Amino acid sequence: MKKAIFSVALAAAVLAGCSSGSSSSTSAATSAAVVSVQNAKEVLAADKSVHSAATSSSSSVAITLSGTSASATGDGVKIDGSTVTITAAGTYRISGTLTNGQIVVDAKDATVVLILDGATITSSTTAAIAATSVDQLDVVLADGSTNALTDTTTYASDAEVNAALFSAGDLTISGTGALTVNGRGNDAITSKDGLLVTAGTVTVVAKDDGLRGKDYLVITGGTLDVSAGGDGLKADNEDDADSGYIAVSGGTVTVTAGGDGADAATDLVITGGKLDVTAGGGSANSPTDDTSTKGLKSGVITVLEGGTATVDAADDAVHSNGVVRVNGIALTAASGDDGVHADQTLQIDDGTLTVTKSNEGIESADIVVNGGVTTVTSSDDGLNAAGGSSSDQQQQGPGGGGGEEAGDFTATVTGGTLIINAEGDGLDSNGTATISGGTVVVNGPTQGGNGALDVNGSFTITGGVLVAAGSAGMAVAPGTDSAQGWLSATFDSTVPAGTTLQVTDASGKVLATFVTSKDIQNIVYSSASITKGTAYTVYSGGTASGSSTGGLAASGKLGSATKLTTVTAGAAPAGGGGFGGRPGR
Repeated sequence: MKKAIFSVALAAAVLAGCSSGSSSSTSAATSAAVVSVQNAKEVLAADKSVHSAATSSSSSVAITLSGTSASATGDGVKIDGSTVTITAAGTYRISGTLTNGQIVVDAKDATVVLILDGATITSSTTAAIAATSVDQLDVVLADGSTNALTDTTTYASDAEVNAALFSAGDLTISGTGALTVNGRGNDAITSKDGLLVTAGTVTVVAKDDGLRGKDYLVITGGTLDVSAGGDGLKADNEDDADSGYIAVSGGTVTVTAGGDGADAATDLVITGGKLDVTAGGGSANSPTDDTSTKGLKSGVITVLEGGTATVDAADDAVHSNGVVRVNGIALTAASGDDGVHADQTLQIDDGTLTVTKSNEGIESADIVVNGGVTTVTSSDDGLNAAGGSSSDQQQQGPGGGGGEEAGDFTATVTGGTLIINAEGDGLDSNGTATISGGTVVVNGPTQGGNGALDVNGSFTITGGVLVAAGSAGMAVAPGTDSAQGWLSATFDSTVPAGTTLQVTDASGKVLATFVTSKDIQNIVYSSASITKGTAYTVYSGGTASGSSTGGLAASGKLGSATKLTTVTAGAAPAGGGGFGGRPGR
């Protein structure tokens, strides 16, 4: 159901984009209603079933290629010069070289298995292998074999056959041999139905897209090395709700793409395997309006549930027009724009997400962190809850907005570990923010125009641990109505990077030890050990010991530390000039 009605909602959401200036919440609300946060099993269960690889017959027809001619030992094969046409279901073993020829499969409703056993096929006029009429084509790479397919350098703009390896039906690539596909004129490997890769060592060089399955592209094994001028991996059926998806459950996949690394019209699901994706030249470049250069992109939902992935993209490293769920993958992302972006919801439940470079680290209208370990480095906002609609109502009251309009956006942390290193706002919500568990450490900006925390609407903390350090000009803290105590300390002068700070109670007991990674003038701390209305003292010096979580040490000793300031838990941050989240507004 979520995809059956999503096409209309998706169009509205795309038009809305990420502009916070929209006065209507219709687009975002409609889209959110149709795209729920799901796991991989649930998403794939709603998608079109993947075809199964065919079984090779023990008896096969041998086709021998010889320069500009060929010969065959059995039925189901027609040879006309350097064009070999297979007309019947069955298994065909192909070996030898065609210097300027083609294998055509014209077997309506049939399943055809081609065993490539040392086959090199080059065509100067069209595809190397073209299954123009077939139910399913299986290409099996014979054990120990090396094979190559090269097509023409030019296709007509309306050509139906437009890839070096083309199938009008389902296409499977399997076997333990090696295959190099040179798509000189357009795509390298294309199926007009589903494309399944289960094994083999496949090297792809494409003028446009590397591997394209219209209904789906599924990779369960093998070693793939894809270099594409366009998109590396692609599934582009936008018309059928259960199609247009990419799923990776195994194998080793390396993609270097001029466009998107992986582009799924609907769903992108990763449950295993190893991916290394570079899109648009990588994060050293900036996105452009001319070409989409995202790393992993989906139109509806992206679920990252297993395996490992390294993504380096000029645009968003991970992007969905709907939902992104991180639920078990080990992902390292670098981006010239957003590290991970979802138009509707970004939910992190498990796994390791490390954004090493970004403009904005993680961004969505609604961000939920329930688990996992997330580490974000950004040149602007680290976590940004923002999107395409806003509320006309300004949030006021304890912890409420300081004159900024609060939109229908949420940042929620219930568990896990979230570490942010941001030059802009650290944890930023254009709506509300809630922390009820987990550990949140923010190494915020040094400049006064941003803050470690920035919340336009209500900001409450009921559990977990929060440390947010940064400049003092826009200092923000949780609301005074928060169930868990917190303190905000603004210092008379800048505390330099590398300073060990100790937070103690009236008895001198060290409650928190934090080592600054950059110059700061304000720190916010909250944990179960802080009681509203009670005085706490912040010292400079002493020692930090044990493991460090973004600078928050497992333990520390006061030693001969120097007192910096004493503050009362729950009191407004001194010198705060920021909008939103400021107590007493």
